[in-house]
Order: sequence, then C-alpha cells, then structure tokens
Amino acid sequence: MGVPAILHLDLDAFYASVEQLDDPGLRGRPVIVGGTSGRGVVCAASYEARRFGVRSAMPTAEARRRCPDGVFLSPRFDRYGELSRAVFDVYRRYTPLVEPLSLDEAFLDVTASRALHGEPESIAAAVKGEVRAGTGLTVSAGVADCKMAAKIASDLGKPDGLVVVPPGTTAQFLAPLPVSRLWGVGRVTEQALRALGIATVGELARFPEQVLVERFGSQGAHMRALARGDDPRPVVPDEDAKSIGAEDTFERDLSGEEALLPQLLDQCVRVARRLREAGLRGRTISLKVKYADFEQVTRRSTLASGTDDGAELYRAIREDLARTDLSRAVRLTGVTVSGFDEGPAQLGLFGAAEPPGGKRAALNAAMDALADRYGEGAVKPATLAEHGPETLRARIRWPTRG
Repeated sequence: MGVPAILHLDLDAFYASVEQLDDPGLRGRPVIVGGTSGRGVVCAASYEARRFGVRSAMPTAEARRRCPDGVFLSPRFDRYGELSRAVFDVYRRYTPLVEPLSLDEAFLDVTASRALHGEPESIAAAVKGEVRAGTGLTVSAGVADCKMAAKIASDLGKPDGLVVVPPGTTAQFLAPLPVSRLWGVGRVTEQALRALGIATVGELARFPEQVLVERFGSQGAHMRALARGDDPRPVVPDEDAKSIGAEDTFERDLSGEEALLPQLLDQCVRVARRLREAGLRGRTISLKVKYADFEQVTRRSTLASGTDDGAELYRAIREDLARTDLSRAVRLTGVTVSGFDEGPAQLGLFGAAEPPGGKRAALNAAMDALADRYGEGAVKPATLAEHGPETLRARIRWPTRG
C-alpha cells in the first residue's frame, strides 16, 4: 500500500465563520461566539477578533475587555451540525477512513486513495476546494505520514492553508518547533522540560531517554518517540462515543445543596435524553464541581448496570454531591456518563433491572417525543419548574471521540 498518507483537516474559526457566512454584514468584523453574559466562555473567535488576543475558552468578560467593539453571539449548534455533516460528506467521498475529532476537525487516511484520487497533496487540495464550493467555508489541511505531524502542519498553515510534510522528513520538520507543539506537553510539562535545557522538539529527540524516563516515567519515553516522528497510531473511523455529558457555568456563584440540586437535576435530564438519542446506557456517573477560585474536584460512582434514565442519574449524582465540600461557592457543575453497556437491559430506579417497555421507559419516551416537537426545555421535572436553573449554558460536552 506504500507509505502512510494522513490528512488533518480543520475548519477555520468554525462557529464564527458560520456566523459570518450566514450574515454577510459580519464579514471582516470581530465575531465572538459563546456565552454572552459576564460569566460566559468563548467558544470561537473570528480571525479579526483574534488580533485583539481573543481565544477559545477565554472568559467572555475578558474578551469584552480586549475587544469592546466585537460582535458577541450565542452559539447555534443545530446550524453548525448541519454544515459539519455536509463537510464530512465531502471527506468520505475520498476515503472511508475518517476519524472525527469534533464538529470541525478530523483525520483522514488516504493511503489507499492514491490510485483513484491522486497524491495526498492533490487530495487535500481537492477536498479544500469542494468544501469551499459546497459550503462557503475554508478548511486548513496538513499532510504527513503520521497523525501528529499532520495535525501540527495544519495548525501552522491556518487559516486556509495546505502544509505538506514529505515522507521521511517528519523529524526534520518537527526539530525547530517549540516543545509545546507536541501532544501531551502542557504548560507544566513544558516548564519541567525547559528546566532540563529542552526548548525545542529537536532537543527533546536528542535527549537521553533514560533521564527522561527517570523524570517523567513512561511519558518521558513517549514524548521522545513523538519528537523523533514515531507516531504509529492509525486513523480510527467513526469511533463510538466514550462519554456523554453536560456542564454549565452559573450566572452567579451558588452555595449549598439546595441551590445546586436543581442545576444538577437539569443536567441529568439533558444527559439522559442525549443517551437515549444515541442508544446508549452508561454505568459510570461523574460529577464535576468547579469552585469560585477555579479549583476543580470530580466524584465518580458506578452502577450495577447501565442506565439512560434521568432519575437514576440524579440519584447517583446526589450521592456524589454528598461526598463533596459544599461550604464553598461553586462556579460550575457538570454531569458525565461513560462505561456504556451493550444489550437491552436497563437498571430500574430502585436497583432492579427494568424490562424494555417498562414504566420509566414509557415515561422517558413520552418526554422525548414532546421535547422533539416543542424543544428540549418544553418538559421538565416539577423541581425545575419550581426553581428554574440560573445557568448559562456556555459549554455543552457532546459525545467525545478518539
């Protein structure tokens, strides 16, 4: 089959670009998509906004300070999903080996596509052209013989770039780059590497492996291998979801169980609906709590078998919350479900397995049908009707891949 040929394709400033595409009056202006209140978080920033230092995951308040004349918009996930599907349809016309990383990013293995579609660089150029013609969006492409190099190449070419790393030159391509470019090298690890005199990828590649292992354990050997261009990971097409969850940043900090439980119930209801939409039931329930000082804790519990029922999730989350310090103000909570079961059995609310078509399943199906017709917030537990979650849904964690 020849030398591996991997493409990394990444839509440029996707959410912001969609807003500029749909509203020509926004083109050329700094557009920031995300939570629009003072406690929101930036999901995406146009390149015009990035010139002011606005970046994804930045608090909206900071983005407003940096870019007071920016256009701040709430996200439209339905529209982003529609265009993402159109883009991925283009990708799959060139190869079935497409590994989605998010709505706007994917790896493609085109090793076996050469006979039909030409060399990898030509394939990348053709994909870019089709995406632009079909959707009006631009996509940056990296071409290499391994995933990591392809990803770095596309990042270096943004926006609307096409960067090719010829086969056999990955180590040379990586060598002058800062070590922070490597996967798994965050701020803390970068500082530790710099303390050893390692600032570039090339310096890491030449550093004695034993010293790295003594300092970082197995991660040291892994980082050195990546620095030398050794990344054998294959493209995994359409990998199943590993977790489904939701998290919210509150408009104001909340304290105590009484204030937090309505928010967590709302999250459990939303997560359960997404589980049912995906046909999944999970055993592992995770509670995430971020305090006002940004310290974060996670609590986990495991059920006897998987569930897609919001009441069962809420019961587990209440138990997790009881093991959490609630004397401190809380900025954010999240609920995540993983450890998915196979097969039709479902754990009932009180521990007994509920047969398919049971009362809880019938109730959930009725609620789903109403939500499909009238929107996700049309039907909710009485507790939520009484309290009303005071949340800004700035971040929603959709099924994760890879």
